[in-house]
Amino acid sequence: MADIKSEKKPIDTIREALYSYSTDNGGLESENKMLREAVMQLKTELNKIRSPPLMVAEVVEKQEDAALIRIPNGNQFQVNISSDVKKLKSGDSVLVEQKNLNVIRKIFANKKFNVEKFLIIEKPETTFKDIGGLKEQEREIKEVIELPLKKPELFKKIGIKPPKGILLYGPPGTGKTLLGKAVANSTKSTFIEIVGSELVQKFIGEGAKLVKEIFELAREKAPAIVFIDELDSLAATRMEVGTSGEREVQRTFMQLLAEIDGFNNLGNVKIIGCSNRRDILDPAITRPGRLDRLILVDNPDKEGIKEIFKIHTKNMKLSKNINYNKLYKELENCSGAEIHAICTESGYFAIRQNKTTISMKHLLDAIIKVKKAEEDDANYIRMFG
Repeated sequence: MADIKSEKKPIDTIREALYSYSTDNGGLESENKMLREAVMQLKTELNKIRSPPLMVAEVVEKQEDAALIRIPNGNQFQVNISSDVKKLKSGDSVLVEQKNLNVIRKIFANKKFNVEKFLIIEKPETTFKDIGGLKEQEREIKEVIELPLKKPELFKKIGIKPPKGILLYGPPGTGKTLLGKAVANSTKSTFIEIVGSELVQKFIGEGAKLVKEIFELAREKAPAIVFIDELDSLAATRMEVGTSGEREVQRTFMQLLAEIDGFNNLGNVKIIGCSNRRDILDPAITRPGRLDRLILVDNPDKEGIKEIFKIHTKNMKLSKNINYNKLYKELENCSGAEIHAICTESGYFAIRQNKTTISMKHLLDAIIKVKKAEEDDANYIRMFG
């Protein structure tokens, strides 16, 4: 009797089969749905990859149903605007088709200045106490740069306009950059340093745009001092006919002049140009109203040599048997940078002998080594420069 009751009825077997089929069918439907979604996603990604890239352009002028845009190479075009684009105005960044240049959509470009990768921006720690032998140059740079930034009301009361900037010129290594950093420190200004040759870019119009952004950045970080090193690479005397590269240099130079002319005389941004070759500079950069205060920064005299030597050896242990008169005689015609190098080299000579005190011989050996290096460098430039 128990065996009869434990046997499955046919109807139960059929029910189990139907249940198993419906369960498997539901799993297959769910899996099929997931696969369809994956295929759709892949198709969307494939369409994105196949779609032509859009170009970034700048709106020059918004018109009724069109816009005047400027593409990266500097050319301008009048184009149509997609109906999806709303509230377009001059200066906006937009995406355009590469074929017809029609505006597809407006984008919010990052306003961080790309120009910052070309610059050294800092709050210098160099002070005038770190500079020796340049008392007269220090006085002039304080009058032209420091005083207008600290006490602009004095110039308003007297009724004169201070120079917008200055030109520091002279041999290499004489302290021109140090003077710029020291005055930035004394006025608590941002020091923006750029090399003139880096302002000249590969594509037409990029150099001029870079100059414009530099001065926009300077205004944002004001009070600021824009220090342009190797100014002669950008502001050399212009020629009537030249290569496309030379014409691009001239465009960049003209933008620099326009930025200087646009400055408020009593503004809190000052310009310091720096050059080793004043003789090749275009007169346009040094005419009144621009960089019209010219300051020669030459190799130090005897008193300057003493000051510079003391500054660079203040933390060094010197022998008591040093003949300073002879030493200063040997240092004549050396620049501040060379004196610094001589002090450093004398330390290496002492280290090689396991000494902690710098002797007269160490200093004389260092002078010979640095001067020989300068001569070798000059000979190399004559032969291969």
